[in-house]
Amino acid sequence: MKNFVNNYLLTTILCLCFFSLLACSSEKDTEDTKTIDKLLLADTSKIDFANKASEAIVKITAEVKTWTIASSNANWIQLSQTTGVTGTVIVKVTASENTAAEARTATLTLSSPEAASIQISVSQAGGAPVAGLYPSYNTNPIAADNSGMSSSAVELAAKIKLGWNIGNTMEATGSETAWGNPKVTKALIDAVKASGFNAIRIPCSWNQYLENSATAKIKTDWLNRVKEVVQYCVDNNMYVVVNIHWDGGWLENNITEAKKVENNAKQKAFWEQIATHLRGFDEHLLFASANEPAVEDATQMAVLTSYHQTFIDAVRSTGGKNAYRTLVVQGPTTDIEKTNKLMTTLPTDSATNRMMVEVHYYAPWNFAGLTKDESWGKMFYYWGANYHSATDLDRNPTYGEEADLEKNFKLMKTQFVDKGIPVLLGEFGAIRRTSLTGDALTLHLNSRAYYLKTVVKQAKANGLLPFYWDEGSLGDNSFGIINRTNNTVSDTQALNAMIEGLQ
Repeated sequence: MKNFVNNYLLTTILCLCFFSLLACSSEKDTEDTKTIDKLLLADTSKIDFANKASEAIVKITAEVKTWTIASSNANWIQLSQTTGVTGTVIVKVTASENTAAEARTATLTLSSPEAASIQISVSQAGGAPVAGLYPSYNTNPIAADNSGMSSSAVELAAKIKLGWNIGNTMEATGSETAWGNPKVTKALIDAVKASGFNAIRIPCSWNQYLENSATAKIKTDWLNRVKEVVQYCVDNNMYVVVNIHWDGGWLENNITEAKKVENNAKQKAFWEQIATHLRGFDEHLLFASANEPAVEDATQMAVLTSYHQTFIDAVRSTGGKNAYRTLVVQGPTTDIEKTNKLMTTLPTDSATNRMMVEVHYYAPWNFAGLTKDESWGKMFYYWGANYHSATDLDRNPTYGEEADLEKNFKLMKTQFVDKGIPVLLGEFGAIRRTSLTGDALTLHLNSRAYYLKTVVKQAKANGLLPFYWDEGSLGDNSFGIINRTNNTVSDTQALNAMIEGLQ
């Protein structure tokens, strides 16, 4: 009996230990499962660099205690930091210039013991061949065709009332959706038209969509995608501007004698392809040479003029409706004062009265876009003589209000509009500072609405064609007025103000 009792007790104890171990194991498994589920995110899965020395940023958000990021034996990539802890951080990814003709690739791996690893693919285009040796893409020029192209630039300008930018989308580095906006749909363009806009500007990237960097050949599927979006606009009887945007900076950051021959070769190759592919559209489609070309002096201005001349010659050479299409050339940095000072001559054009000039307006930047105080100036929350704060005095503007706006737009009227050259105000806008509260927020939003109304009103009074900059964001410090997830107007106050400016 004693042995039985002892055996019984021993068996019971062993069973209890066994089940205890199972429970511990189960708890550990649960903990491990919870651990592996901790948040570790990167805001992109793909980076595409131009062949020149370039930079990109990766935003990392982490709940894990520690993480690392490393490249796959790629000594051409440098990271601003390779480790981090809980929180959000920006990692700068720098690629050295690729002088080889072939493209190269690498992989960044973001990892932590507490989360699943994330891989980010990185590619960089090959270096350009000897400048000027791109093949000609004007392979099937056709006879000039003026059907649907009867309007001069001035007549076309009279038809453009209010324009809207599909910002941070077709020009986004990585893909159309890489910067957080959904793909452009016909429903979006329909919504924009219904909101009161009758023109669309499509900032466009091309260099990252090359099939072959050695020959500057653009992928056909990307040309088709741009054509599809243009068709959405034209189907709505909207005017549409297609440009070469920042595009990795190959043109607009390299307006120098050293890059002049090479960039003119690429400008020619790109525009021969773009113009040929989109040649069938009537006068509703306009082409724009560049975006915000970085020019500070007369020497650089002469180089920029050569880029514009190459653009015009390339488009015209393809024939068809392109022989009569209205073309848009950008002022230096698209800054009004620099344009007034430096853009004293325009490129020549075989077509008569088919050219426009483009400038942008975000002045004063302290109000329109500055998101933190700088050594050279503070953020302005308010704008307009009747919209100054009686309590928040250091956030009232000290320059750049109604008189300066009117003065700047009159410069463009005198220099171009009065001479039969319409001016495209290709971008304008002001951010919404929703981190403000109470009376400060109300006054800010009212003054912002007044700013937008006044810009539109003065633009129309001086012959400028206003295109609002909408980058799709709807939160604090954002420009967005159209909600692209449901194609509705998210900022009726701003929209109504611009519509009022047209009256």
